Amino acid sequence: MKPLRVLVSLMTEDNDWQLEQAAAARDAAKRLGMEVEIVFAENDSITQSQQLLKAIQAAPGSRPDAIALEPVGGTALPQVARAAVSSGIAWAVINRAAPYISELRLNYKVPILNVSKDHKEIGRIQGRQMAALLPKGGSILFIQGTSESSAAQQRILGMNETKPDNVQITLLKGQWTEASANRVVTSWLRLTTSQKARIDLVAGQNDVMALGARRAFEQQQTSEMDRKRWLSVPYIGIDGVPRTGQAWVRSGLLTATVICPPNTNEALEMFHQALRQGVQRPQVAATPSTSFPALEVLAASRRAAAPTPALQGT
Repeated sequence: MKPLRVLVSLMTEDNDWQLEQAAAARDAAKRLGMEVEIVFAENDSITQSQQLLKAIQAAPGSRPDAIALEPVGGTALPQVARAAVSSGIAWAVINRAAPYISELRLNYKVPILNVSKDHKEIGRIQGRQMAALLPKGGSILFIQGTSESSAAQQRILGMNETKPDNVQITLLKGQWTEASANRVVTSWLRLTTSQKARIDLVAGQNDVMALGARRAFEQQQTSEMDRKRWLSVPYIGIDGVPRTGQAWVRSGLLTATVICPPNTNEALEMFHQALRQGVQRPQVAATPSTSFPALEVLAASRRAAAPTPALQGT
């Protein structure tokens, strides 16, 4: 039997978790006897749409059997999705809410799926980490992912549910990359308002943005005392890729992360079950996430640590 061909569309190569998503897809394809093509959209929704439409509009023998999309923008490309399923191509949206999926499932027979994480719960976990690290409250410099992304929005909602009321947030907007976080934090440090800002913790909506923020403070042309004070506050992120986020926690670059296992492999497995075995798959599948280190370990380590001086703007 001809192997299933799957196109996996991811946001950017400049992100450790996106690379982990690509690796998980390749591993799953090898295990399941599938052919997989990975394309990256360079964090541009127009590029992503064009890449997918090119594959959908190819000659029938060259089209993929299924497409797994992790969208750059907030809409999850509903018109592209309709073009795909109209051509008999199975469709899965990864890590984004996609309200159109319910309607497509009613009108098309091909498998149409939403494989995601519980982003609100991820935000709740990060809010609990903030509570563990700032038991007396304080101020947080917070770097958000792409603001129109439902993942970023849900993570903020969850975080606000569990962070203590006496924790104040200064929000900066990044684009899920280390470079974007470095850029926005560097720009913030140039503002007059940042010069007297007290910062007790730095948080990113993913690990590479937390690291990018740390790099921005490292690169500031200021006194060694100020630099040490900036780098002594906790830095926390999300994703927990073993070779990056978890490794950065173990090395001390980050204080904590939220482990979010990759799920492109789950999307490919669901495609295989539906297209080869005829198994009816649920509309939504969610993968669990966990704090690293565990919240009780984080709280105990913070209690044992000497008081940390707050980060002060330049």
